[in-house]
Amino acid sequence: MTLHASNVSWKRGGVLVVDGVTLHPGPGRMVGLLGPNGSGKSSLLHLMAGAATPTSGVVELDGAELGSLKRKHIARAVAVVGQHAHTDIDVTVRDVVRLGRIPHRGAFGGTDADEDAVDDALSQTGLADKSDRLWRTLSGGEQQRTHIARALAQQPREMLLDEPTNHLDIHHQLELLALVARLPITSIVALHDLNLAAMYCDEVLVLKDGKVVAGGTPADVLTEDLIAEVYEVRARVSVDGNDGRVHIRFDAAARHEVAGESRVSGTRSVLHP
Repeated sequence: MTLHASNVSWKRGGVLVVDGVTLHPGPGRMVGLLGPNGSGKSSLLHLMAGAATPTSGVVELDGAELGSLKRKHIARAVAVVGQHAHTDIDVTVRDVVRLGRIPHRGAFGGTDADEDAVDDALSQTGLADKSDRLWRTLSGGEQQRTHIARALAQQPREMLLDEPTNHLDIHHQLELLALVARLPITSIVALHDLNLAAMYCDEVLVLKDGKVVAGGTPADVLTEDLIAEVYEVRARVSVDGNDGRVHIRFDAAARHEVAGESRVSGTRSVLHP
């Protein structure tokens, strides 16, 4: 009973941007979507959020096709965090987080339960002492945490995050992904940084040209051969003896020319609970 994509494809403007992708994340898992620009990460998240309908295949929430569900029903279960947002309007952190309660509000507006959910979201994201601050005065990391707090106020079971570490410094990247990793919900996160994915994700799904190249644990998937094939760069992959997480060191030589038949092409691994 969760959010699943089964053999989904999607044409946008006549171009196939997602090609037969299956993603069945286990409850409470953090799944990283990896791949170069244009690989289909954001498009897949778009489909899983119900913002677009697959050309073929199906996205289901608790066994029901997303297209058959009301937006309000989807929003009560699935929260979306984009890359970045900006406004010059003088709204407070609490005002932004309150937006997450819209799917739960009745005809007569907010309730005490709504304010309790907002307070809990602010506490989980370490923003309780900043609730009265104006949004535009926050740092980039604080703004992203506010977006996550808004998503948490929805009280979702699933969270979709599209490159949430973009525009953040290293400290805030680590802080934000550590926060997502400890949330008791299923999260699917599009990322560019392979080392961050290896540090925080339980599983990863690697895409290229809209297709699945490989899926599984970071240690199983993020091999030197796969990185060469998908990203066209040389890398050295080592395993940390303390926690078994992999660490990737990129070669100074810019590109890796893959000769002959690919050693990883054709792999169609998917993630299952």
